[in-house]
Amino acid sequence: MKTLIKKLFAGIAVILAALIVIIAFNTSRYVPEEIEAVEPVNLDVDLAKATDVLSKAIQFRTVSTDTSHPDFDRFLTFLETTYPAVHAATERVMIAGQTPLYKWVGSDKSRKPILFAAHYDVVPALADSLDQWEQPPFSGAVADGFVWGRGTLDNKGALIALMEAAEKLAAQGFRPTRTIYFSFGHDEEVGGGGARAVAKYLKQQNVQLEWALDEGSFVLERRFIKGLDKPVASINLAEKGYLTLELVAKGEGGHSSLPPQVTAVGRLAKAIAKLQDSPVPGGLSGLSEQFFDALGRHFDLGRRIVFANRWLFDPLLERMLSADPSTNAMLRTTTAPTMLSASTKENVLATQAVGTVNFRLHPRDTIDGIVEYVRATIDDDAIEIRIAGAIQSAASPVSSAEVDGFNQIKTTIQSVFGELAIVPGLTIAATDARFYALAADHTYRINPFKVTRDDIKRFHGISERLSLENLEKGIRFYALILSRQ
Repeated sequence: MKTLIKKLFAGIAVILAALIVIIAFNTSRYVPEEIEAVEPVNLDVDLAKATDVLSKAIQFRTVSTDTSHPDFDRFLTFLETTYPAVHAATERVMIAGQTPLYKWVGSDKSRKPILFAAHYDVVPALADSLDQWEQPPFSGAVADGFVWGRGTLDNKGALIALMEAAEKLAAQGFRPTRTIYFSFGHDEEVGGGGARAVAKYLKQQNVQLEWALDEGSFVLERRFIKGLDKPVASINLAEKGYLTLELVAKGEGGHSSLPPQVTAVGRLAKAIAKLQDSPVPGGLSGLSEQFFDALGRHFDLGRRIVFANRWLFDPLLERMLSADPSTNAMLRTTTAPTMLSASTKENVLATQAVGTVNFRLHPRDTIDGIVEYVRATIDDDAIEIRIAGAIQSAASPVSSAEVDGFNQIKTTIQSVFGELAIVPGLTIAATDARFYALAADHTYRINPFKVTRDDIKRFHGISERLSLENLEKGIRFYALILSRQ
């Protein structure tokens, strides 16, 4: 018996030793790829001038809820007078009335063109928040090393950085080898009709872009992601789709003193609770796997062991990632109950209770598939499910991280910002890029600015601002990538 026990423990020891060797071997090979070095372009950035231009750009009240405001036309005139070299070197057409599309004709017609995008409409600054802004939202104030105001981060800052770079190059006599387009949407914040029209126009002109670059992510400061002691640049290959459903429960109504066993509100609450308790299936596959595999290579040793040995730790890893809203959104289609309506009086039973649920669709899911998931999950034929809202869109196509366009963006980001964790990612909100994807082989999403956790809450929020350091880096990024075309 003792001999048998000794053999059993010896066998377990051998298995554990083999397991440790396998884990150590996998972890030792699980390292970031080397990124090609690119020489920065020789560009004398006039930061004072660029700062003044961005400040003035912010003062145009191009609020998306009123695209008929005269500041939309004034802003376009401002671009024309501020950047004469760009306007002399390019052809400009107006799409959908207010979205300018610039064409910088290249010398080699055999090469596919590319497109750089931004938008100049902004979300409103709510009246009840104005006294909380550190600088007035449309002042364009320059203070404490920042330009302040609505649109600095989203998205006039990138637009001005791009035009500053293009103006410098055009004034030096630069002409690209391939044709380059610039598209500046006027209504991204309310649906992106301008960008959709640009894609349609390009298709009508038989133009198929090799790749397009729009907003969608940023360079995240070091330690922005727990366990990661370096900045992260997520070049997003796709963006999530958008779907809103209404769940409708009916009831007989009447006085609250004589309620039935199940009221309309109770039936609705049960359905919503089921959805909350049963997230849409997700996991580390497809683009989610690409993102976390690339990111995991940059973590500290403990986390790298887990990521490098997913064959052993996958269930644990998915539970950990699902527990954090920011990483959970990368794994699956998210479910967000947002609105409820029922009776208008506390002692009256509702004849109808309506719950609104918003879904952001992962590329692996479809609109029809999510509707069926909801139907099966709530498992109640008495609940009506209907699509609501004016906007429903599938997730965008997933672009490749193995082609020249992605590599150019990656190496340019590295050249401007230094050592980074550069990963292919997923935009969890909606951008104009989903429309440009209709006319492009590949579409990428990143702004060349480094942001902090404090910056994130300023998006569509209070005291939006862009640092002068970011403005300069943005200009250098666009100048370098444009000069490589």
